[in-house]
Amino acid sequence: MNVPETLQHALTHHQAGRLTEAEQLYRAVLAAAPDHFDALHLLGLVETRRGHFVEAERLLARARSVNPRSAEACSNHVHALMALGRVEEALASCDAALANRPDFPEAHYNRGVALVALQRYDDALASYDRALSLRPDFAQAHADRGAVLATLGRYDEALQGYDRALALGPGHVPARYNRGVALAALARPAEALACFDEVLAREPGHVLALNNRGGALDNLRRHAQAKASYDRALAIQPDFADALYNRGALHAYGNRHDAACADLERAFALDPGLPYLDTMLLHSRMHCCDWRACAEQSQRLVARVRSGARGTDPLTMLAVSDSAADQLRCARTWVDDKCPPSPARVWRGERYRHERIRIAYLSADLRDHPLAWLMAGLFERHDRERFETTAISFGDDAPGAMRSRLQRAFARFVDVRSSSDREVADLLRELEIDIAVDLNGHTADARTGILALRPAPIQVNYLGFPGTLGADYIDYILADRFVIPQAQQAHYAEEVVYLPDTFQANDARRPQAGRSPSRAEAGLPGEGMVLCSFNSSYKIAPAMFDVWMRLLRQIDGSVLWLAGGNASLEANLRRDAQVRGVAPARLVFAPRAAYAEYLARCPLADLVLDTLPFNGGTTTSDALWAGVPVLTCAGEAFAARMAGSLLTAIGLPELVTSTLDAYEALALRLAGDPALLAATRQKLARNRDTSPLFDTDRFRRSIEAAYTTMWERHQRGEGPHGAENRGQTTVSRK
Repeated sequence: MNVPETLQHALTHHQAGRLTEAEQLYRAVLAAAPDHFDALHLLGLVETRRGHFVEAERLLARARSVNPRSAEACSNHVHALMALGRVEEALASCDAALANRPDFPEAHYNRGVALVALQRYDDALASYDRALSLRPDFAQAHADRGAVLATLGRYDEALQGYDRALALGPGHVPARYNRGVALAALARPAEALACFDEVLAREPGHVLALNNRGGALDNLRRHAQAKASYDRALAIQPDFADALYNRGALHAYGNRHDAACADLERAFALDPGLPYLDTMLLHSRMHCCDWRACAEQSQRLVARVRSGARGTDPLTMLAVSDSAADQLRCARTWVDDKCPPSPARVWRGERYRHERIRIAYLSADLRDHPLAWLMAGLFERHDRERFETTAISFGDDAPGAMRSRLQRAFARFVDVRSSSDREVADLLRELEIDIAVDLNGHTADARTGILALRPAPIQVNYLGFPGTLGADYIDYILADRFVIPQAQQAHYAEEVVYLPDTFQANDARRPQAGRSPSRAEAGLPGEGMVLCSFNSSYKIAPAMFDVWMRLLRQIDGSVLWLAGGNASLEANLRRDAQVRGVAPARLVFAPRAAYAEYLARCPLADLVLDTLPFNGGTTTSDALWAGVPVLTCAGEAFAARMAGSLLTAIGLPELVTSTLDAYEALALRLAGDPALLAATRQKLARNRDTSPLFDTDRFRRSIEAAYTTMWERHQRGEGPHGAENRGQTTVSRK
């Protein structure tokens, strides 16, 4: 055999991609010369390319034993070792290559790859930087360096790496894909979408791009297109757990909880370790009142929160436990994971000297939404000589009467849906906002990342989320002494600012009840007591439903009137009623209706039954506005005490109980004593126009006094969390 000639033929086949022919010739050379370095080395590369990593590693190890000083063999050995999970050996192989050839850019690059696998990210960056100093046009090193920066949350720097890689190789699909992921992380969904579309133009079956494209479309509120993108990904890869998870989340967002449960259950069967998956599944099951294993799942969530592990979202926690301590732990873990404080603060400590205090309200719900129904009157009545108000809107901008009303209520109304968190924070700093008020908290479409950048000197948690946000960059929470008793202040990350009457704003211009439909028109029986709860179905706990069913069994002819939802919700509750000895027909479900129509039918109820551990907020105010008494049981945390605050503010503290036994007994007493119930309704009717609850201007003066107190403290150079003033802020109207 002419070994050099045979080797040259093998190399020609190898370079042309004819790997089978190349392998045959390399093995022929090795049959003649078992220790031929080039044949061992090149055959090792063939097997690496084929994915035969065990054989590749054996051949490359032999090649290195023949020629230990070959930097190329040491560097190429890394690929097989990495594929076999032998990362420490791969790193040693890189070091051996560099000991023989310190200026070998590929070895520095491979060293970076190994260091990433070992999660030694700073060292990996140093290796990539060295590779790029030796070979500035090394596109893959630019791309992988960007990926490390993205892992570290340094997305702006990551983009620079991806852009450099794409300038060198426009067809570099991984760099284009990762660039889209970084833009998504920066809350720039339109740009992220463009990247994923470019990836799919080159690789239509790229399931990761399809999945992330769905996420970008979801963030752009293009939900039907988002679902189509997830559908395409799942058509290609039906067991793609991430896409099932995301499609399930999209269904849940659209209140299609039946479909959400189906997708989330499949995702859970495939990958139960996906972050927050079991919490989301529990939340959708709670919306459907599917209480299978509810107690066990809830206990698991609480145990996880207490261990400090991530995986439970704060909103679900409000419906699982009324422990203020557990809710604080949950919120802190969520913030650390999802929206930690930015090291690059936008506001740098300045004290603005404006003639008017500048307040920005940040919300996704400045539209026909329960929050707007409560807040619209306050927005309109703010003292324009003392306050300048700005709306920062990042939610649905569908036109309507409420949207138009809100746009007129502010000095400035800014739609920032297409802006990144950083851009919104920069805007708040440019406007020199004194007080930024987060009206979302940890609810749907929240943009907590804006305030994580600290764009304003004073940052406030109010109304949208009935609990602590658990973030050190939120200075204050607005409350009253009922929803946060003084003994519970330690369980709130913010300093508690007490309003004098109630925590909740209310709009005296909300629609009047008007003509109520007849019982028949509302689907109710002509006779019998109507017990009602229009709270969201996920707030209905099994223990509370047990109480309600006992009430139906003891109150002849009574029915329970509930908010309708998905088909599973109604079927599950009717089935569970029958299990508890109540005819399913005694549960009546009200269809969704416009706000004015919903208020008009509320007076058909005789008594509203509140939920625990998550009380009704807006629904409680709605019932009281419509003249219907509300019975509540107050728990420990903010969300479990909202209705009690509202009843106290309207002069009906006698409807606030502290145990479910007392709650049940009072309901039976009211049902069995028509005169007492009628007197309660009459008292409510008298108090509606004279008590603080629906006095919008009184509330306006209270909250403006709170803002002024915060601002004056800041002007004196006092922070909100000093030991000397922790929990001592109380305001009165001026």
